[in-house]
Amino acid sequence: MFRQVTEASGQVDWCYMHANPSPVYHPCFSERLLQEMKRTQDRIRRDLAADQNPQAGIHHLVLASDADVFNLGGDLSLFAHLIRSNNRGRLLEYARLCVEVAFNFYRLYEDRVHSIAVIQGDALGGGFEAALCCHTIIAEEGAGMGFPEVLFDLFPGMGAYTFLTRRVTPTQAERMMLDARVYPVEELLRMGVVDMVVPKGQGMQAARDLIKRHQRMGNSLRAMNTVRQACRPVSLDELLSVTTEWVDAAMRLNDRGLKTMERLIRAQQKRAEASPQISASA
Repeated sequence: MFRQVTEASGQVDWCYMHANPSPVYHPCFSERLLQEMKRTQDRIRRDLAADQNPQAGIHHLVLASDADVFNLGGDLSLFAHLIRSNNRGRLLEYARLCVEVAFNFYRLYEDRVHSIAVIQGDALGGGFEAALCCHTIIAEEGAGMGFPEVLFDLFPGMGAYTFLTRRVTPTQAERMMLDARVYPVEELLRMGVVDMVVPKGQGMQAARDLIKRHQRMGNSLRAMNTVRQACRPVSLDELLSVTTEWVDAAMRLNDRGLKTMERLIRAQQKRAEASPQISASA
Protein backbone atom coordinates (compact mmCIF):
# COMPACT_ATOMS: atom_id res chain seq x y z
CA MET A 1 0.00 0.00 0.00
CA PHE A 2 2.74 2.48 0.98
CA ARG A 3 6.37 1.75 0.15
CA GLN A 4 9.25 3.66 1.70
CA VAL A 5 12.91 3.48 0.69
CA THR A 6 15.44 5.37 2.82
CA GLU A 7 18.81 6.08 1.26
CA ALA A 8 21.88 4.81 3.08
CA SER A 9 22.85 8.40 3.88
CA GLY A 10 19.59 8.80 5.78
CA GLN A 11 19.02 12.13 4.01
CA VAL A 12 16.32 11.06 1.53
CA ASP A 13 13.10 9.08 1.95
CA TRP A 14 11.49 7.90 -1.28
CA CYS A 15 7.82 7.22 -0.54
CA TYR A 16 5.47 5.50 -2.99
CA MET A 17 1.71 5.37 -2.69
CA HIS A 18 -0.22 2.38 -4.08
CA ALA A 19 2.63 -0.12 -3.66
CA ASN A 20 2.07 -3.49 -5.35
CA PRO A 21 -1.26 -2.49 -6.96
CA SER A 22 -3.50 -5.22 -8.31
CA PRO A 23 -5.52 -4.89 -11.55
CA VAL A 24 -8.60 -3.99 -9.48
CA TYR A 25 -6.85 -1.69 -7.00
CA HIS A 26 -8.34 1.79 -6.79
CA PRO A 27 -5.47 4.30 -6.34
CA CYS A 28 -7.14 6.69 -3.92
CA PHE A 29 -6.58 7.81 -0.34
CA SER A 30 -7.92 4.85 1.59
CA GLU A 31 -7.80 5.00 5.38
CA ARG A 32 -5.10 2.33 5.36
CA LEU A 33 -2.90 4.34 3.00
CA LEU A 34 -3.35 7.50 5.08
CA GLN A 35 -2.48 5.68 8.31
CA GLU A 36 0.66 4.18 6.76
CA MET A 37 1.70 7.61 5.48
CA LYS A 38 1.20 9.15 8.91
CA ARG A 39 3.31 6.44 10.56
CA THR A 40 6.11 7.15 8.07
CA GLN A 41 5.90 10.86 8.81
CA ASP A 42 6.05 10.19 12.55
CA ARG A 43 9.13 8.01 12.06
CA ILE A 44 10.90 10.73 10.09
CA ARG A 45 10.01 13.26 12.77
CA ARG A 46 11.49 11.03 15.49
CA ASP A 47 14.66 10.46 13.50
CA LEU A 48 15.15 14.16 12.91
CA ALA A 49 14.49 14.97 16.54
CA ALA A 50 17.15 12.46 17.57
CA ASP A 51 19.73 14.10 15.29
CA GLN A 52 21.03 17.04 17.30
CA ASN A 53 23.79 17.97 14.85
CA PRO A 54 23.27 21.71 14.13
CA GLN A 55 25.23 21.34 10.87
CA ALA A 56 23.00 18.55 9.54
CA GLY A 57 21.85 19.21 5.99
CA ILE A 58 18.35 19.38 4.59
CA HIS A 59 16.32 16.16 4.61
CA HIS A 60 14.27 15.30 1.52
CA LEU A 61 11.01 13.37 1.30
CA VAL A 62 9.87 12.42 -2.20
CA LEU A 63 6.21 11.48 -2.66
CA ALA A 64 5.43 9.41 -5.76
CA SER A 65 3.23 6.50 -6.84
CA ASP A 66 3.66 2.90 -7.92
CA ALA A 67 0.39 3.05 -9.92
CA ASP A 68 -0.06 4.61 -13.35
CA VAL A 69 -1.64 7.65 -11.71
CA PHE A 70 -0.38 9.75 -8.81
CA ASN A 71 -3.65 9.59 -6.87
CA LEU A 72 -7.34 9.87 -7.79
CA GLY A 73 -8.30 11.55 -4.52
CA GLY A 74 -10.52 10.71 -1.59
CA ASP A 75 -12.15 7.35 -1.00
CA LEU A 76 -15.47 8.10 -2.70
CA SER A 77 -16.91 4.68 -1.87
CA LEU A 78 -16.35 5.39 1.81
CA PHE A 79 -17.79 8.89 1.44
CA ALA A 80 -20.98 7.64 -0.18
CA HIS A 81 -21.45 4.91 2.43
CA LEU A 82 -20.92 7.25 5.40
CA ILE A 83 -23.15 9.98 3.97
CA ARG A 84 -25.97 7.55 3.17
CA SER A 85 -25.71 6.05 6.68
CA ASN A 86 -25.63 9.57 8.22
CA ASN A 87 -22.33 8.81 9.96
CA ARG A 88 -20.88 12.31 10.33
CA GLY A 89 -18.46 11.27 13.07
CA ARG A 90 -16.65 8.68 10.95
CA LEU A 91 -16.50 11.03 7.98
CA LEU A 92 -14.97 13.72 10.19
CA GLU A 93 -12.37 11.24 11.47
CA TYR A 94 -11.36 10.44 7.89
CA ALA A 95 -11.20 14.13 6.93
CA ARG A 96 -9.07 14.98 9.97
CA LEU A 97 -6.65 12.18 9.14
CA CYS A 98 -6.34 13.60 5.61
CA VAL A 99 -5.45 17.11 6.76
CA GLU A 100 -3.06 15.83 9.42
CA VAL A 101 -1.15 13.96 6.72
CA ALA A 102 -1.22 17.03 4.46
CA PHE A 103 0.02 19.30 7.24
CA ASN A 104 2.79 16.86 8.11
CA PHE A 105 4.03 16.86 4.52
CA TYR A 106 4.16 20.65 4.62
CA ARG A 107 5.93 20.94 7.96
CA LEU A 108 6.85 17.46 9.19
CA TYR A 109 7.15 19.22 12.56
CA GLU A 110 10.66 20.23 11.52
CA ASP A 111 12.26 22.93 9.36
CA ARG A 112 14.86 20.52 7.98
CA VAL A 113 12.52 18.70 5.57
CA HIS A 114 12.01 19.60 1.92
CA SER A 115 9.15 17.63 0.36
CA ILE A 116 8.94 16.88 -3.36
CA ALA A 117 5.91 15.49 -5.21
CA VAL A 118 6.65 13.61 -8.43
CA ILE A 119 3.52 13.48 -10.58
CA GLN A 120 3.49 10.54 -13.00
CA GLY A 121 -0.08 10.28 -14.22
CA ASP A 122 -3.13 12.21 -13.07
CA ALA A 123 -3.50 13.81 -9.64
CA LEU A 124 -7.17 14.52 -8.93
CA GLY A 125 -9.02 15.88 -5.92
CA GLY A 126 -7.13 14.82 -2.83
CA GLY A 127 -4.27 13.68 -5.04
CA PHE A 128 -3.87 17.26 -6.28
CA GLU A 129 -4.08 18.49 -2.68
CA ALA A 130 -1.34 16.06 -1.63
CA ALA A 131 0.95 17.46 -4.32
CA LEU A 132 0.16 21.05 -3.36
CA CYS A 133 1.19 20.53 0.26
CA CYS A 134 4.71 19.58 -0.87
CA HIS A 135 7.36 22.26 -1.26
CA THR A 136 8.22 21.32 -4.86
CA ILE A 137 6.05 19.75 -7.56
CA ILE A 138 7.71 17.92 -10.46
CA ALA A 139 5.28 16.67 -13.10
CA GLU A 140 5.76 14.53 -16.18
CA GLU A 141 4.38 15.62 -19.55
CA GLY A 142 0.89 14.37 -20.30
CA ALA A 143 -0.31 14.30 -16.68
CA GLY A 144 -3.37 16.24 -15.56
CA MET A 145 -4.38 17.76 -12.24
CA GLY A 146 -7.74 19.09 -11.11
CA PHE A 147 -10.64 19.01 -8.68
CA PRO A 148 -13.70 16.98 -9.78
CA GLU A 149 -15.62 17.46 -6.51
CA VAL A 150 -18.00 20.09 -7.90
CA LEU A 151 -19.41 17.43 -10.26
CA PHE A 152 -21.24 15.97 -7.26
CA ASP A 153 -21.85 19.39 -5.63
CA LEU A 154 -18.97 19.33 -3.16
CA PHE A 155 -15.66 21.20 -2.90
CA PRO A 156 -12.07 20.05 -2.23
CA GLY A 157 -11.73 20.46 1.54
CA MET A 158 -8.47 18.78 2.58
CA GLY A 159 -6.09 21.67 2.00
CA ALA A 160 -6.81 22.82 -1.56
CA TYR A 161 -7.60 26.45 -0.74
CA THR A 162 -4.85 26.80 1.86
CA PHE A 163 -2.07 25.44 -0.32
CA LEU A 164 -3.29 26.57 -3.75
CA THR A 165 -3.49 30.21 -2.63
CA ARG A 166 0.24 30.02 -1.84
CA ARG A 167 0.80 29.53 -5.59
CA VAL A 168 -1.98 31.51 -7.31
CA THR A 169 -4.38 34.30 -6.34
CA PRO A 170 -7.44 33.43 -4.21
CA THR A 171 -9.69 34.26 -7.19
CA GLN A 172 -7.83 31.84 -9.44
CA ALA A 173 -7.77 29.20 -6.70
CA GLU A 174 -11.54 29.38 -6.25
CA ARG A 175 -12.06 29.16 -10.01
CA MET A 176 -9.90 26.04 -10.19
CA MET A 177 -11.70 24.48 -7.23
CA LEU A 178 -15.11 24.96 -8.85
CA ASP A 179 -14.62 24.50 -12.60
CA ALA A 180 -14.00 20.70 -12.49
CA ARG A 181 -11.30 21.06 -15.17
CA VAL A 182 -8.40 18.64 -15.38
CA TYR A 183 -5.54 21.02 -16.14
CA PRO A 184 -2.60 19.86 -18.25
CA VAL A 185 0.56 20.16 -16.18
CA GLU A 186 2.08 22.32 -18.91
CA GLU A 187 -0.63 24.93 -18.23
CA LEU A 188 -0.12 24.60 -14.48
CA LEU A 189 3.59 25.27 -14.98
CA ARG A 190 2.78 28.58 -16.70
CA MET A 191 0.42 29.45 -13.84
CA GLY A 192 3.07 28.75 -11.22
CA VAL A 193 1.20 25.82 -9.67
CA VAL A 194 3.76 23.26 -10.85
CA ASP A 195 7.48 23.94 -10.44
CA MET A 196 8.91 21.72 -13.16
CA VAL A 197 7.60 19.68 -16.13
CA VAL A 198 9.83 16.96 -17.54
CA PRO A 199 9.45 14.34 -20.30
CA LYS A 200 7.43 11.26 -19.45
CA GLY A 201 9.51 8.72 -17.54
CA GLN A 202 12.00 11.27 -16.23
CA GLY A 203 10.22 12.48 -13.10
CA MET A 204 12.25 10.45 -10.62
CA GLN A 205 15.56 11.39 -12.23
CA ALA A 206 14.52 15.04 -12.09
CA ALA A 207 13.90 14.61 -8.35
CA ARG A 208 17.36 13.05 -7.92
CA ASP A 209 18.97 15.91 -9.82
CA LEU A 210 17.11 18.47 -7.70
CA ILE A 211 18.16 16.78 -4.47
CA LYS A 212 21.78 16.79 -5.65
CA ARG A 213 21.58 20.54 -6.29
CA HIS A 214 19.96 21.07 -2.91
CA GLN A 215 22.83 19.35 -1.13
CA ARG A 216 24.95 22.41 -1.88
CA MET A 217 22.41 24.78 -0.34
CA GLY A 218 20.99 22.89 2.65
CA ASN A 219 21.42 25.81 5.04
CA SER A 220 19.58 28.16 2.67
CA LEU A 221 16.68 25.72 2.26
CA ARG A 222 16.35 25.27 6.02
CA ALA A 223 16.19 29.04 6.42
CA MET A 224 13.66 29.44 3.61
CA ASN A 225 11.39 26.82 5.17
CA THR A 226 11.36 28.91 8.34
CA VAL A 227 10.83 32.17 6.43
CA ARG A 228 7.97 30.66 4.41
CA GLN A 229 6.15 29.61 7.54
CA ALA A 230 6.76 32.97 9.23
CA CYS A 231 5.48 35.04 6.31
CA ARG A 232 2.66 32.83 5.03
CA PRO A 233 1.89 30.46 7.89
CA VAL A 234 -0.10 27.27 7.48
CA SER A 235 -1.78 26.07 10.65
CA LEU A 236 -3.39 22.76 11.45
CA ASP A 237 -6.29 24.65 13.03
CA GLU A 238 -7.00 26.37 9.70
CA LEU A 239 -6.98 23.07 7.83
CA LEU A 240 -9.22 21.42 10.42
CA SER A 241 -11.70 24.30 10.27
CA VAL A 242 -12.00 24.01 6.48
CA THR A 243 -12.33 20.24 6.50
CA THR A 244 -15.07 20.43 9.16
CA GLU A 245 -17.02 22.66 6.75
CA TRP A 246 -16.34 20.08 4.03
CA VAL A 247 -17.85 17.35 6.22
CA ASP A 248 -20.95 19.46 6.89
CA ALA A 249 -21.31 20.15 3.16
CA ALA A 250 -20.89 16.44 2.41
CA MET A 251 -23.61 15.52 4.87
CA ARG A 252 -25.98 17.92 3.06
CA LEU A 253 -25.56 16.17 -0.31
CA ASN A 254 -28.84 15.08 -1.84
CA ASP A 255 -29.53 11.86 -3.68
CA ARG A 256 -28.65 13.42 -7.03
CA GLY A 257 -25.19 14.39 -5.78
CA LEU A 258 -24.61 10.96 -4.27
CA LYS A 259 -25.65 9.20 -7.47
CA THR A 260 -23.20 11.36 -9.42
CA MET A 261 -20.50 10.44 -6.91
CA GLU A 262 -21.31 6.76 -7.32
CA ARG A 263 -21.13 7.05 -11.12
CA LEU A 264 -17.68 8.59 -10.74
CA ILE A 265 -16.69 5.71 -8.48
CA ARG A 266 -17.67 3.22 -11.18
CA ALA A 267 -15.79 5.21 -13.84
CA GLN A 268 -12.64 5.27 -11.71
CA GLN A 269 -12.88 1.55 -11.02
CA LYS A 270 -13.21 0.81 -14.74
CA ARG A 271 -10.22 3.02 -15.42
CA ALA A 272 -8.16 1.18 -12.81
CA GLU A 273 -9.12 -2.21 -14.27
CA ALA A 274 -8.23 -1.12 -17.82
CA SER A 275 -4.95 0.66 -17.08
CA PRO A 276 -1.59 -1.12 -16.95
CA GLN A 277 0.30 -0.55 -13.70
CA ILE A 278 3.77 0.91 -13.59
CA SER A 279 6.43 0.36 -10.99
CA ALA A 280 8.63 3.18 -9.81
CA SER A 281 12.00 2.65 -8.17
CA ALA A 282 14.31 4.93 -6.29
